Amino acid sequence: MEDWINFPTPTPAVAQRPSAENSLAVRNWLFVVAGLTFLIVMVGGATRLTESGLSITEWKPVTGVLPPLTAGEWTAAFEKYKEIPQFKELFPDMDLERFKVIFAWEWSHRLLARLIGVVFAVPLLWFWLSGRLTKELKPKLLGVLALGALQGGVGWWMVASGLVHRVEVAPERLATHLFLAALIFSSCLWIAGGLGPQRAAAVVGARGRLRFSALLVLGVVFLQLCAGALVAGLRAGLVDNTWPAMEGGFTPPASVLWSHHPVLINFFDNPFTVQLTHRLIAYVLLALSFAHMADAALNASGKARRGGVIVFAHVLLQAVLGIATLVLVQDEFAGTPHLLFALAHQAVGFAVLAVATLQARRIVALT
Repeated sequence: MEDWINFPTPTPAVAQRPSAENSLAVRNWLFVVAGLTFLIVMVGGATRLTESGLSITEWKPVTGVLPPLTAGEWTAAFEKYKEIPQFKELFPDMDLERFKVIFAWEWSHRLLARLIGVVFAVPLLWFWLSGRLTKELKPKLLGVLALGALQGGVGWWMVASGLVHRVEVAPERLATHLFLAALIFSSCLWIAGGLGPQRAAAVVGARGRLRFSALLVLGVVFLQLCAGALVAGLRAGLVDNTWPAMEGGFTPPASVLWSHHPVLINFFDNPFTVQLTHRLIAYVLLALSFAHMADAALNASGKARRGGVIVFAHVLLQAVLGIATLVLVQDEFAGTPHLLFALAHQAVGFAVLAVATLQARRIVALT
């Protein structure tokens, strides 16, 4: 019996090393999550520009999926909005139809957040249980999941800051919210960048310097995104709509820059200081990305060399869009920077983050 009956030895799926096909599937899934994160950042930017972020005054993670469906529900939601300072001080003449428009922006933003949670968590569980994740990947993906959960709480923490004593959310909380979105976006791209087929690239010299400069550029991009969020939160783009001068000089007078006390508060609450900081970081980022491009041209080949050019080109485009957003203030937006330029500036900002992340991931892997 034992000679002609062959019982195969079962091999658990989790004990097998994921195939190239599985790695490609995980990579594509992470790219989808990154794409949805980019989309929610854009919707969030439009929500901020249209003053829609405080239109939903309650946090209902489950029941909030559905918007008001009846006339009574819409009236109740509008009455709650009327209770907060933003309505009383900024929009006392708003009617129900206008309220429905700003409500739609904020509801879409929150709905996208829920969708991203499902799109990340459900495939993660399936990949995990089917043995398609390596031991190295599991803690990284759990970390991204934790960031997503934290982001939900930070989002409400941000909104809550504008419901009682302010007419808008606190700028530092807005910056924290955007930073976490950027970290989730960059983390997905970093992990995905190490999966699937790799294009030819090499570093032939100055390995340590190239690695340092790629990571430094990435770090400064994060810093610049946070500074941009502070500019948006304070509407700092509406002061000194000239370039390169501010208040008639390269920098505003000290009495303007340091008018708040204690001095540190100026970096968060003084629109002149915040805008100048955003400009200065942009100049530093331009210089660093140019230096990295030149270094990569001399000491790298293939995708690593081209990546340096791509990063600098994106940073340069972002700087041009930033200047355009600053100076092209149109009357029909009642002092608000041109919506298309502002959204383009934000979109290219995340494009800069994407290419800087992939370039840093590539250089680190080669060195």
